[in-house]
Amino acid sequence: MFISEFKIANKLLTGSDSLKQLSKEVKNLKIESVLIITDEILEKAGVVEKVKRELLEFNVCVYNRVKPEPEVGLVEDCVNEIKKGNYEGLIAVGGGSAIDIAKAASVVYTNSSPIEEMFGVDLVKEAGLPLIAIPTTAGTGSEVTNITILSDKKEQLKKGIVSPHLLPKVAIVSPEMTLTCPKSVTAASGIDALVHAVEAYISVNASPITDALAIKAVKMIGEFLPKAYANPYDLEAREAMVTGSLMAGMAFGNAGVGAVHALAYPLGGRFNIAHGVSNAVLLPYVMEWNKISCLTKFKDLAEALGIDTKNLTTHEAADRAINEMRRLSRYVEIPESLQDFGIPEEVIPDMAIDASKAKRLMDNNPRALSVKDIEKIYQSAYQRGSHYAVEAKERW
Repeated sequence: MFISEFKIANKLLTGSDSLKQLSKEVKNLKIESVLIITDEILEKAGVVEKVKRELLEFNVCVYNRVKPEPEVGLVEDCVNEIKKGNYEGLIAVGGGSAIDIAKAASVVYTNSSPIEEMFGVDLVKEAGLPLIAIPTTAGTGSEVTNITILSDKKEQLKKGIVSPHLLPKVAIVSPEMTLTCPKSVTAASGIDALVHAVEAYISVNASPITDALAIKAVKMIGEFLPKAYANPYDLEAREAMVTGSLMAGMAFGNAGVGAVHALAYPLGGRFNIAHGVSNAVLLPYVMEWNKISCLTKFKDLAEALGIDTKNLTTHEAADRAINEMRRLSRYVEIPESLQDFGIPEEVIPDMAIDASKAKRLMDNNPRALSVKDIEKIYQSAYQRGSHYAVEAKERW
């Protein structure tokens, strides 16, 4: 018998004015001192100040040392800051990096186990500090998932902690908070959200609930990502993107993601390529391999992206879906080839072995992939689409 469980943040607030509820939510959690976990860029841009203005009656300090693709060691640094101030709760302000660091720090602080013993599924014993997540990008969906991803530079791998104790108490998702998002981050995080939706939709653990969320997310992101990229101040596009990203997060937080993410992890771990960009580059190549195992679902994806499939065979519709993914990446100027990042071809066999070890992700994938299959996918992603490598290296 198949049993589906649906996990999400305890409370979800959305809409342009949702940040105004922050003070009330902190009071509801019965905490008086909070640490805002963020990065220097958001602090300099005034985004953190906007959050602090809603918290004048509380004792508030800021930890701003979060970096992109955060490393395991950063969690311990953040935990030391929490201990120093004896904070009662955390507020994560940022993209997936800030939210993931806050989620990890919240449970490391309250558990006696070292973080190394938490990597894996359901290995966190005690609940963490109360956490409110406020995303400033439309991409990771981390504000509503029970997953945190960190880089282990020693092993050159991304590692995940999966536990219900990582779910934030409150997620506040406002399009206003994404207006300062740079174009390159809008592109990478937007395609990341699209990958979440696609992989959740074709996951072997998909359910009617996650399917509904995922396919709607694909539709919204396909329509509004180019608009948000072209005009960062288009509030309608920004609102559609945070909603689409949120729905994709709810979908993959329950159905899981698959081979795209597994193959992306070595790119982030070895070459520090942003997670969203890694996913975007690999998506069409992994889809080509997965196609034979879920043709009907690929046809659904084509229709969600606005393609009229009435006169197409299922195979043709599936191919159109893959091409549409490529088109979207081109629209937002994301490179199409591993060559564009200066990755040497000789590391592909080692990366294939590393990717194959991400069993939690590979088990969700609709097609079983051997190490040799993974190598071939990397080779496809290496050989094709390197027509603007110089520009790509400078940009990313």
